[in-house]
Amino acid sequence: MSKKAAATTNLIVKLIVGAGQASPSPPIGPALGSKGVKSMDFCKEFNARTANIIVGTPIPSRITVRPDRTFTFDLRTPTVSYFLMKAGNVPVRRNKMKGASNPGKEFVGEVTLKHVYEIAKIKLTETRLQSISEEGMVRCILGAAKSIGIKVVP
Repeated sequence: MSKKAAATTNLIVKLIVGAGQASPSPPIGPALGSKGVKSMDFCKEFNARTANIIVGTPIPSRITVRPDRTFTFDLRTPTVSYFLMKAGNVPVRRNKMKGASNPGKEFVGEVTLKHVYEIAKIKLTETRLQSISEEGMVRCILGAAKSIGIKVVP
């Protein structure tokens, strides 16, 4: 790709940042600084947008950097694994919630089908997932629960 073509295209940076915890330190600073964006501007706006969310909730964000070094970003809902581990009361090990080391044979938590349907409803509020049926989303969440090591009970 020539320099001219690279200068006219938008760059996309994907980050997962805790709600209300954005700071220009790594990983945000280097990821945005290498693209020519002021990371402090992103951090201020991100923290303002996530002020109504529980602090520390991992929020995936997709940042579009334009050739003139301005940016826009959209926030997505937290990952399915985060929701499952929160609903299943998975214990925190080494400052992280971790799934089973041997999923299918051992379980780290337990969720009900009601939890799974609630997670599906939250995930279906995203515009990019609108084309998936609720049943399809539930099946996807059940597969994620199995691979994490969370037991789903009726």
